[in-house]
Amino acid sequence: MNNLNANYERILEVLRKISNENLLAYQRRPPKLKDLELISLALTAEFMGIDSENHLFRQIPQAIKCKIERSVYNRRKRRLGSKINDLRMKIARSFNEFEKFFIIDSMPVEVCKLSRSNTSKICKDADYCYPNRGFCASQQMHFYGYKLHAVCSINGVFQSVDLSPASVHDIHYLKDIREQLSDCTLLGDKGYLSSEIQIDLFKYANIELETPKRVNQKDYKPQFYLFKKQRKRIETLFSQLCDQFMIRRNYAKTFEGFKTRLLAKITALTVVQFINKEYFNRNINNLKVSIV
Repeated sequence: MNNLNANYERILEVLRKISNENLLAYQRRPPKLKDLELISLALTAEFMGIDSENHLFRQIPQAIKCKIERSVYNRRKRRLGSKINDLRMKIARSFNEFEKFFIIDSMPVEVCKLSRSNTSKICKDADYCYPNRGFCASQQMHFYGYKLHAVCSINGVFQSVDLSPASVHDIHYLKDIREQLSDCTLLGDKGYLSSEIQIDLFKYANIELETPKRVNQKDYKPQFYLFKKQRKRIETLFSQLCDQFMIRRNYAKTFEGFKTRLLAKITALTVVQFINKEYFNRNINNLKVSIV
């Protein structure tokens, strides 16, 4: 787990199985460090918990260091953000192709402390991506930043992820989900409770939304215990992102950099799950393990 070069080679081997070498057409001259190699380096850093690019470039082998400068690496990684997500989706489809049950939830992602929110310029490089203040009911905390919305399978593989300003209610994400999923059951918490949305999802995409009802509702009955148990899977994934992948630690200054960091962390988690299944035939959610 501590051998950066060995981890890099294993992740690069996996990515080469699912994609070609040249992901972008913008390069006039072929770069020394290819797109797939750059993404593999970024995912390796996230897997090993290396959040500082200066620290990463002190550790990488000379054979890689001579191919790219740190500032160029940073710019190219941001350009490759959408391609990183495409690679994640290809791996997720191999897991979730025949999946009929999914779990939906959200988690707060801060860009800075609440006390600095009035003077902070982080992620304010464009009007469409301004962060704002929100409240997380499960943690009973106010925060400044974004909400990370996610859908995962029962096995714990992320199917869909998205960002919204912190003040946006969870239920609005369901409008996007109906374009991405169909013919399945979606398990959510009380934040997604809405009879209108429930009917709309079923009519539009044949998605059955299962949420626990409030005790004071007219037709209240306890949720099926197995659904309640399975819903905890996404909470475990969020905990792993916070612990091993340090998703709440932010060094980015622009929204593109912030978004790319989050995508790289989630993609690194998905790649490790793929390696666990295809190479070692072990529990895919054992993430603090060696991948070589």
